[in-house]
Amino acid sequence: MPDAAHFTPNSPEADLIAVRREKLARIRAMGVDPFGGRFDCSTNPADLKASFEEGRQVSLLGRLVSIRDMGKSQFFTLADVRGAIQGFLSKRDVPEETWQLWKLLDRGDWVGISGETFTTKKGEPTVRVRGLKLLSKSLRPLPDKWHGLADHELQYRRRHLDLIANAESAERFVKRSLIVAETRRFLQERGFLEVETPMLQDVAGGAAARPFETYHNSLSMPLTLRIAPELFLKRLLTGGFTKVFELNRNFRNEGIDRRHNPEFTVLEVYEAGGDFETMADMVEELICTLARKICGGLQIEQKDDDGNPRYTIDLSRPWRRARYEDLVKEAAGEDWFSLSPEERRRRVETGMPEVQLSADMKDTDVTQQVYETLVEKKTVNPCFVTHVAKDLVPLAKRNPENPDVVDVFELVMNCQEICPGYSELNDPDEQRDRLEHQAAGETQKVDYDFIETLESGMPSAGGIGIGIDRLVMLLTGANSIRDVILFPQLKRRS
Repeated sequence: MPDAAHFTPNSPEADLIAVRREKLARIRAMGVDPFGGRFDCSTNPADLKASFEEGRQVSLLGRLVSIRDMGKSQFFTLADVRGAIQGFLSKRDVPEETWQLWKLLDRGDWVGISGETFTTKKGEPTVRVRGLKLLSKSLRPLPDKWHGLADHELQYRRRHLDLIANAESAERFVKRSLIVAETRRFLQERGFLEVETPMLQDVAGGAAARPFETYHNSLSMPLTLRIAPELFLKRLLTGGFTKVFELNRNFRNEGIDRRHNPEFTVLEVYEAGGDFETMADMVEELICTLARKICGGLQIEQKDDDGNPRYTIDLSRPWRRARYEDLVKEAAGEDWFSLSPEERRRRVETGMPEVQLSADMKDTDVTQQVYETLVEKKTVNPCFVTHVAKDLVPLAKRNPENPDVVDVFELVMNCQEICPGYSELNDPDEQRDRLEHQAAGETQKVDYDFIETLESGMPSAGGIGIGIDRLVMLLTGANSIRDVILFPQLKRRS
């Protein structure tokens, strides 16, 4: 289908629009508002079908997605994003004005109907229409009902058409909404309070990422869109919020690909008295709860770009927990950490063609690149990867037995990181040292107000951050982050 925003004059699409506009004029001539008004509903198509009983008086609204014209009897399908129900309209059941209005309707129009439920001879739940109200006359034809909207870029640019034409896409976004709602419910039932922290920040802290930069005219100061809410949430821990979470947007001015969008949704959770292990337990319980309630079980099928089965993720508990060092040894050799930095680089360059190194990579980054390529990108079932090098995670507590690593986990599954979790660093002096080391001398990148907050006393705590978009990808089997973000960022068309 061509771009829905532009129709060439004298094209078949333009002819269809002309016909619909002629019907629009005739509807107005009947004294009917073609764009409706209030219509009170007692149910919706999905709920009615799920709990169907014959003989009920119902009122509901939806879009006409199919019409079967049988003369004086009409069968049609009424739908919204959550489901559909069949309707039946007979000329003898409605006033003549209603019948004349019906004859001017098209696939794509929004209507409200009222009537009673019955089951057809073929066993199909149906509403017999006694009353009809036009709520919006659709002036543009919908995508072909059999082939849907196959062009991926058009799906993203014209999401409304994608939701109308592709049942799988509509179901995926309904699941996303339910996943977010169930996540909030899960945390609130366990005593966590939801908060909102600033999107505009003086210092972009809480992660190592390139921020979007802006300027506040009244304050005469530069600001950034946040890359993470972590430092503000830890201020709230210090202030007495002992169980707190935020589910909101982050922004990073970095690349766009199958797993990255510059605007994305993250859940961050902090619990005073917890540590990385208690947070791992909670994440495992949360994701399994979501899978059972929203997806119907713990076996989650993943698909490729063409919609074909790729593999199945098994979420059955308990999930594997393994140390970062042990996993790297499995992939790169038992002697990996006894090699010199030069020997490690040489081994990668001569024996690991999948691993891409740059000339300026530090030794820690070389190991991390091996891990990401040979471990993370090959891990399908859930695995908590624990005890990562301290230079990679400046906001987590050092392990008391090995000060070169920190008490953290990275939850990896579906060949990507889903969630990190920390025993949060609350020593203000060590935190200052590690943030200054990360900033490499650029002190303006260090949030010294946060250091001062820690000096007031932040309780020991566990914390997590879950990428909601990646979690939805996992639970719905989507193969691209653009398939789970309603309006992903796209390059402007020339």
